[in-house]
Amino acid sequence: MSAPRIFFYVQHLLGIGHIARASRIANALVRNGFDVTVVTGGLPVPGFPGDGIKTVTLPPVVASNVGFSGLADENGIAADAAFLERRRDLLLAAFEEAKPDVVIIEAFPFGRRQMRFELLPLLDAIEKASPRPKLLSSVRDILQENRKPGRDAETVDLVRNHFDTVLVHGDPAFVRLEDTFPLTSEIASKIRYTGIVAADPAPEPTERFDIIASAGGGAVGSDLLRAANAAAADLPKELRWLLISGPNLPEADFVALSQQAPDNVTLVRFRKDFPSLLRGARVSISQAGYNTVGDLLQTDCRAILIPFVAGGETEQTVRAERLQILGLADVLPESGLTAKMVAEAVETALAHPRKVSVPLDLDGANTTAQIIRAMTG
Repeated sequence: MSAPRIFFYVQHLLGIGHIARASRIANALVRNGFDVTVVTGGLPVPGFPGDGIKTVTLPPVVASNVGFSGLADENGIAADAAFLERRRDLLLAAFEEAKPDVVIIEAFPFGRRQMRFELLPLLDAIEKASPRPKLLSSVRDILQENRKPGRDAETVDLVRNHFDTVLVHGDPAFVRLEDTFPLTSEIASKIRYTGIVAADPAPEPTERFDIIASAGGGAVGSDLLRAANAAAADLPKELRWLLISGPNLPEADFVALSQQAPDNVTLVRFRKDFPSLLRGARVSISQAGYNTVGDLLQTDCRAILIPFVAGGETEQTVRAERLQILGLADVLPESGLTAKMVAEAVETALAHPRKVSVPLDLDGANTTAQIIRAMTG
């Protein structure tokens, strides 16, 4: 019997969180014997989706602003109708060629409304396929608050009419879907919690730093890095700092940080061993993205979180506040962030190492594979 075929669509627009989470799931599916094709539509990210996974790369689009209200091509030029039609046709052709048993769409219909130009035609193609593949929505545990009336009802209609299951990648003991999606009760029968999709436990670090400041993909987070860089100069020089800018930080910002960095600061764009380094660190300074928090939850590192709020974003604030309530993080505001605020938070964190351990389910990738195995027999 041939391996069940999975067609997994993921579109990252700004950071790398969506492609990182989807890649962890895709790798777990491969390990569990599935034939996986991942369709990506954002800028290439080194290391993702990963070895042994078939990939289809659509002409990339990015968010044209931090509010995610528009699309641009890889050169920052607004995506016109011809460009979007070409993408749609390539996606539909890839679906026809893959002939999947299961289609997974990351974020949609709870997010990624900008991609409706190609995803609604994909839903139509799925409904017309014979045999019809199972259709799953893959969403993180905390959703962005909808700012326009009617959006949640539209999401419910799409789930009811097209989707077999909604995979919620979170632990309900930490946060439940209804906390950020008010119409959850209307689709409750389709929801399956998988646990948090965290990386596999990291090995012991080969290098140790006292404080690690990281900016995820780096498309945003330059203020965090500048404040951490300056704070390092105000704190004892024996403290070793690592600043990880992310691959998407503009080159001019990276050069400026490098020129201003004190001797006890190491600045890099990327560290593949980031989860291991967190195991050896005393303090982490970061945004409150899904994947970074998943890494932090597997360490004893004291977390200082600076949630991303530009463009009306709410997801990271909800996550950071939940972790603060559990005693797992301290929170600083993104707006008005200063080196003095960061330095004081680091001093507090160093004086009060994290002692609270909250057992949360971090095996979401493997659980997702098990759920899909049960669906495909």
